[in-house]
Amino acid sequence: MVIHVVKPGDTLYALALEYGVPMSRIVQDNGLEEPSRLVVGQALVVRFPTVTHTVQPGDTLESIARMHDTTVRRLYQNNPILGGEPQLWPGQTIVVSFREEGGPAISVNGYAYPSIPPDLLRSVLPYLTNLAPFTYGFTPTGSLVELEDAALLAAARSAGVAPLMHLSTLTETGGFSNELAHIALTDPAVQRRLIDNVLATLREKGYAGLDVDFEYVYPEDAGAYAALLAAFRARLAPLGLPLIAALAPKTSAAQRGALYEGHDFAAIGAAVDQVLLMTYEWGYTYGPPMAVAPLPNVRQVVEYALTEIPAEKIWLGVPAYGYDWPLPFVRGESRATSISPQQAVALARRYGQAIQYDQRAQAPHFNYTDERGVPHEVWFEDARSILAKLSLIPEYGLYGAGYWNLMRPFPQNWTALVSRFDVRPG
Repeated sequence: MVIHVVKPGDTLYALALEYGVPMSRIVQDNGLEEPSRLVVGQALVVRFPTVTHTVQPGDTLESIARMHDTTVRRLYQNNPILGGEPQLWPGQTIVVSFREEGGPAISVNGYAYPSIPPDLLRSVLPYLTNLAPFTYGFTPTGSLVELEDAALLAAARSAGVAPLMHLSTLTETGGFSNELAHIALTDPAVQRRLIDNVLATLREKGYAGLDVDFEYVYPEDAGAYAALLAAFRARLAPLGLPLIAALAPKTSAAQRGALYEGHDFAAIGAAVDQVLLMTYEWGYTYGPPMAVAPLPNVRQVVEYALTEIPAEKIWLGVPAYGYDWPLPFVRGESRATSISPQQAVALARRYGQAIQYDQRAQAPHFNYTDERGVPHEVWFEDARSILAKLSLIPEYGLYGAGYWNLMRPFPQNWTALVSRFDVRPG
């Protein structure tokens, strides 16, 4: 696999000739929406097939996999045009293997709301180990706020992906409630009821583990939060179900701030089976324009976490989105719009802007002025920035990656992922 950065004058036809691959292959692997209008600075993933199969009448993915000693899952990964669907037609070319594919084994988790389009969900499931429907909340009495997760669970199981139940303090207003967390952490009756209800739902729906995400926990509740996690683990361990906890992106034990002080890395790391480092949102909706997950910042969080938690317990959080900020930025007034990487490239194309790449942050960005004369600054993710972050997993011996989130199409991310890593099945 190579990553080609589009230069002035590049065309899809010329790139296909340069690399000796079909134009359709580049289009599919990158999800190009306007192949005839490449954007200067745009990153394109190029893969080189070594074995292909021409579909014959009666062929199925299962029969092709047996014939070539591979798996249906790998065929889906190698052929994004399938979209996770089994339909084939005679004469269709299926890629069985590439010159470079796979690598270190990692686990990959992705978060999805029930509203995810079914075709988008099917297209990404072959690249996942786990799927976490987002999110089960709870009431001040310890009752669960139900989630319409049946379709996600069915899709995950059909794709061989293990579902994780996600429990959080997110409320209907869209924010994380420290007061709700405080009640669950300090009222024994509420806590027992919450644990019982979670375990009942896990069993009833066949979840393969629990992912807990209490954010903005009061500093004085830090010990109680670790104790709640330990109580969950005591109930889950006999069932063979893992417990994961999301951690704020801290860089030291003494770090101040409402997001950080309630998360004691050492205590939480000891209480759970695994943790997810939420290594994103440096660039965020209400903050100034910058990369969502600048590589030096991500690295700093990982290196601190490793002083408190074993590497094999750690999932690295990976963002699959970007932001578009109107300028000038005014704190307390400005609000960025969350966009997909596909939308970011479309904006650059629409306004005739070349995409730049910040070598320190390891992130693409550009500026444009809209029809009303308002200037904008856009930071997002592409194959380069994603691989820069994913490379930290083998470098530090981490367990895997957790994508926030799966709601926005990002085809080249999955192409790049399976070109450099071997994703564990669920």
